[in-house]
Amino acid sequence: MTNKRFYLKAKQVFTEHGIKTDHYVLVDKGLIKDISATANLDIQVFDLGDSQLMPGFIDMHIHGREGCDVMDAKLSSLNTISASLAKHGVVGFLATTVTAKWQDSIKAFGTIGEAAHSSLDGAQVLGAYNEGLFFTDEHKGAHNEKFFLRLTKERVDAIYAATQGTLKVVAMAPEFEDSKEMITYLDSLGVKVMLGHTNANYQQTVDALDAGACGGVHIFNGMSGIHHRDPGCAGAVLMDPNAIAEVIADGVHLHPTIMQMVYKLKGPNKMALISDCINAGGFSDGTYRLGELDVYVKDGVARTATGSLAGSTLTLEKAIDNLVELAQVPLLEAVHMASLVPAKFLGLADQIGSIAVNKRANFAILKDNQQVQATMIDGKVVYQQESFHSLATLIR
Repeated sequence: MTNKRFYLKAKQVFTEHGIKTDHYVLVDKGLIKDISATANLDIQVFDLGDSQLMPGFIDMHIHGREGCDVMDAKLSSLNTISASLAKHGVVGFLATTVTAKWQDSIKAFGTIGEAAHSSLDGAQVLGAYNEGLFFTDEHKGAHNEKFFLRLTKERVDAIYAATQGTLKVVAMAPEFEDSKEMITYLDSLGVKVMLGHTNANYQQTVDALDAGACGGVHIFNGMSGIHHRDPGCAGAVLMDPNAIAEVIADGVHLHPTIMQMVYKLKGPNKMALISDCINAGGFSDGTYRLGELDVYVKDGVARTATGSLAGSTLTLEKAIDNLVELAQVPLLEAVHMASLVPAKFLGLADQIGSIAVNKRANFAILKDNQQVQATMIDGKVVYQQESFHSLATLIR
């Protein structure tokens, strides 16, 4: 955190309640203290020119970037992911696992717990997201079914302990008999339950949501879809007003018309943009690993040998652009789907997720073409393009 007091002036400031033109944002001791059309002449102003000042993004479902994977179970790998995400305006993320051997999973969770209590070079680890282990074969996607397990209290306790209490989300298939009991137990620990990689029908999904599950993992992908005689898991999540839908807006996982449908049914407050990025993100096409499986990336699209989509190489600023261009979602709403919506979901909206007075000074500074120029956390620059004027030398 910087102790300096300064203004950031931008052509557009994406506040919680609207886009303000030519406004000043006062940062004091790492917090936002004012948003106004004028500035105190006694305080230094950093003019960002025609840039857009947006809230720092939160990627609540990401596996890796730049050759590193959460399942590496190395603090150095999480630091590489952290620094890479900062290049794309991300200030916080949930380190997301994938199905692997139980002991390998526990080791990865232990590293996430360590990282969540550490200072990394870029985006902060906000906690752990368990995507793996507790799924069904029918919609396994890029998960190795050989390592699937039944969800039990003992296994939840082991994961929770390994993460040092930073477990935030558990994804699960809800069609098992004891699913309601497990959802209630996870809720008692303050852990969100998301439904995915499941063949649950509509009623089973409704029952799980009624029991306390919060929404759907990368909606439509890895779950029973909508049929006119059974709306399936996807239909149940879309029709529940309280359920959140994760969206991979890369134009591959969801057709643009489906993205429009999700937006019309969920609205701007229950639609969260995620990258679901794997270790191929930021690298060229080729062969990679996701957990225990080989993944083949061609034209930026990752698939297993059987043709199943295997995460993505997406970044959140591109997801925002895609949602605006392909699904005609208003830009401010799309931005908040990558910031405020996940912050609210994680119970952190009083601190991060939007540009508002008394929140942390976490910003993504972009050009009109959605190119990230700089990223700030608590008023400190954690990434800056070489071509961008040097904020980092001025703000320490």
